[in-house]
Amino acid sequence: MNAHWKQRPEGGGYVALWIIRSIARYGGRAVGRACLYPITLYFLIVRGPERRASRAYLSRVLDRTPTLWDVARHIHTFAATILDRVFLLSGQLSRFDIATVGLPALAARVDRGEGVLIFGSHHGSFDALRVLSLTRPALRVRIVLDIAHNQAITRLLDALNPQLARDVIDAGQDGVSIVLAIQEALARGELVALLVDRAEAGDAAVRVPFLGRDAALPSGPWSLAATLKVPVMLAFGLYRGGNRYELVFEEFSDGLDIPRRQRSERIAALVRDYSARLQHHVRRAPYNWFNFYDFWQGDDAADDTSLKHLGEATGAGAAADARQRGDLRRAG
Repeated sequence: MNAHWKQRPEGGGYVALWIIRSIARYGGRAVGRACLYPITLYFLIVRGPERRASRAYLSRVLDRTPTLWDVARHIHTFAATILDRVFLLSGQLSRFDIATVGLPALAARVDRGEGVLIFGSHHGSFDALRVLSLTRPALRVRIVLDIAHNQAITRLLDALNPQLARDVIDAGQDGVSIVLAIQEALARGELVALLVDRAEAGDAAVRVPFLGRDAALPSGPWSLAATLKVPVMLAFGLYRGGNRYELVFEEFSDGLDIPRRQRSERIAALVRDYSARLQHHVRRAPYNWFNFYDFWQGDDAADDTSLKHLGEATGAGAAADARQRGDLRRAG
């Protein structure tokens, strides 16, 4: 369980995702959901490291010894959100009952033409953000994703929603290009969404309390927010069973303006505050946690969803400094 998470196989990769897409497309959601039980059983039996990581996490969040049924429920919840991704990304939102919390605050910023950074996590379904297309059809949501590192998901996304695929900001670019792409999107009043709960090896990170033990969370996204001085909102797309989701938006920052000499201390405080909000929602929906590795391991924790050296790229407060100091590599 202490092995680097990227050493684990993807669980079928593109072929598995394409099979799920085909079942969902031709058999419907009911048939697709029936297939989740053998999929869950497969992962429960075959994928030992993920099973053990699930049990270790559940023991923390449930404050008791988890049963095998708890682990199966955890895996099944993850599989259910993967299936629903097919429908959410293809625009079939009418299939779902999505309750929203905090949407008026985001809508007010959109009405003022403000660009907003949306920070999410591997807790629940970030794809529930697609509900925004119902209330704001013209609103453009840009997702930061490493295309080369997520080829299976990228190809599936391109097949399901080519426009959404074109709106991806490729985090595989150099640091300057990523920062400038994000800055330009925000200047146009667009939303830029990225996941900020996993720190990649070598990233600037802060160890903060999370479910009773310190865990490393990336500080780079917060350095970016401080550099661009734009509002930050948190988003949690919680799966509530059946066809029900709860999409929660929380205002986190009205636009950071941190003096250079206070940057490290203030950003560390922001990461701690974010960790507290993440923990709050994790306890509200414990089976929505989709980090199937030892989240509390040391500095070797890694993921394709963090912005490589983002803190270095933006720490000086200008994209010009990123040319010399930073290398943004992965996000998503």
